[in-house]
Amino acid sequence: MSCSRRNFLTGAGAVIFTTGVATTAALSSRKTLANVEQDGNKLYGMVHDETACIGCTACTEACREVNNVPEGVSRLEIVRSEPMGEHPDVEYRFTRNSCQHCDNAPCVMVCPTGAAYKDEKTGIVDVHKEKCVGCGYCLLACPYQVRFFHPENGSADKCNFCRDTNLAQGKLPACVESCPTKALVFGDLNDPASEISKLLNNEIVYRDKLHLGTKPKLYKIPHQKGEVSS
Repeated sequence: MSCSRRNFLTGAGAVIFTTGVATTAALSSRKTLANVEQDGNKLYGMVHDETACIGCTACTEACREVNNVPEGVSRLEIVRSEPMGEHPDVEYRFTRNSCQHCDNAPCVMVCPTGAAYKDEKTGIVDVHKEKCVGCGYCLLACPYQVRFFHPENGSADKCNFCRDTNLAQGKLPACVESCPTKALVFGDLNDPASEISKLLNNEIVYRDKLHLGTKPKLYKIPHQKGEVSS
């Protein structure tokens, strides 16, 4: 399914998200190794292992510190499920809510100034803060509701895989480095030898709202208890 500006903007800025017919869930198509060697492009993605996540929120705190995210807003959130089981054997399921870095990103499609964009060299969806006029189209268009207005500079903001901080220094994203249970795996989906590619080839994963055609690059290993929703 293809997202377009027409799907989202009608009249005086109304945003409409058209889902159309749901497609079957499948992993995003990947370039062959020969293609990667030819163009050198990366396609960054992340896996959140819900079976390993303990909900400690070390990732959210590390993200806030490394990226100077002000109080009151957050680039990522760990969502806790309703309790499963009966006392004293009660368990919780934890899932990650953050930018999905969609290949077919609605936020990019609706941005009137080009502030929201996808970096074709890395696949990272990011924001040119100096181009953002605060119209809010991208916030409304995002089906994952993970964008916010930065309270200090007034531009749209969200997770960018620590592109300007840790990645620029050759490190992994702050959330990945800080996770005590190694529940997060980050890497190049275009590289068959990368840890994330090997993980996706050997684990059952799902992606949120895949039927919308956004082609998200945040994969999740489902918790062993409870229903997997998408």
